[in-house]
Amino acid sequence: MSLRAYNQMWAGAQLELSRLLSEELPTEPARPEKDRVVFFQRVGLLYVRYLKLFRQMEKLYDLMVHPQKRRLIRAIVDGVIGRLLELKNEMVEKEFSEYHYMDDIIHDLKLTPNDLEIPIPHYFLTECPKEVKERKALVADILKTLAVTESPEPLTFKNMSQEEAIKVIQVAERARQGRLRAKLNEESRNMNRMYWTKNPATVNTDLAAISIQKVWRGYAQRKRTNAARAEEMIFLEMALDPKYELPRPAEISAMKSENSNREKRDEFEEAYQKSIVTVTNELLQNEGHNMSQTMKELIRQWFIECRNATGTFPDYPDAEDGGSALIFTEKDPQQLKEELAAKKEEQSNKPKAKEEKKDKGKKDKEKIKEVSYNNTLLIHYFCMLQCKLFCTCTYKV
Repeated sequence: MSLRAYNQMWAGAQLELSRLLSEELPTEPARPEKDRVVFFQRVGLLYVRYLKLFRQMEKLYDLMVHPQKRRLIRAIVDGVIGRLLELKNEMVEKEFSEYHYMDDIIHDLKLTPNDLEIPIPHYFLTECPKEVKERKALVADILKTLAVTESPEPLTFKNMSQEEAIKVIQVAERARQGRLRAKLNEESRNMNRMYWTKNPATVNTDLAAISIQKVWRGYAQRKRTNAARAEEMIFLEMALDPKYELPRPAEISAMKSENSNREKRDEFEEAYQKSIVTVTNELLQNEGHNMSQTMKELIRQWFIECRNATGTFPDYPDAEDGGSALIFTEKDPQQLKEELAAKKEEQSNKPKAKEEKKDKGKKDKEKIKEVSYNNTLLIHYFCMLQCKLFCTCTYKV
């Protein structure tokens, strides 16, 4: 398939996912269903639709070559897998069984029983080699530990009477005699066979011909019967014609195309990872100094504002609590705008008498403070975008 076909498949999967979400999250709350059969049919239908969506998205994630698109698809695939597990749990709780019969559902959706099988995602095998090796090493260590620490159980002797001991000895002796008798019979048959082969003149040729004919005719008849049975199964379309068992040219070309896409996917992923490192280093070299100075000024301004508001300098957040990122998570630009507007309103509502008593120096300080708030707003918004490069912790928007 071409990349355009994969994009169209992705668009169709997104449309189906939006329909499922609109059905599961309606605008008006639905009434609780009391009938268990009706509820199971509803959950089973959702399960089959999510399973069909999962198969499509997993195939897209395996064969898509764009790294950015694959990351979006991976998030969707993980979410769909989680929803499948939730629906499966609900079905098990309502039916008290791990196996479910959904023939009517797959008939309505025009699917086959093979569509209900959950395939193993390819990225479980291709993208988790480290986890697989660690799991195998853990299992090997556990088995080695069990083999070393396991000690044989001590032998226990059962007290028995003389009669029970005689019966055990009799059983063992009879078994020994039976094995010996079978061995003698086998040796006698071998001796007879050697006698007849040493004297072929005494063998009746007619009996030999009859034996050979019997074996050959049985073999030929079984061969004809198997061929007739195979033809009948092919005629009834219950078996595949041998000429269709070999891969067709279209299948071979499709397999080559998929392998080519996987190779391109790995190449693009490697180039993407290298480009991320390159762009990050360039950003640090070109804008790192200015960004660090901006963040320092913002942190310094935050300390000054807290000192002006409370009279004391606040404690710097620890790295465990979030570090400098905690300063930026307390307020966002919208909150800063609202706070600035509220302060302007408070200043406008103050009595005019108090405003006349203020000297010119105090007005200048208010203007400087207002300008600092505007600068803080802009710096804060800029810092939200680049905080991950310099903060001691992860910044969460």
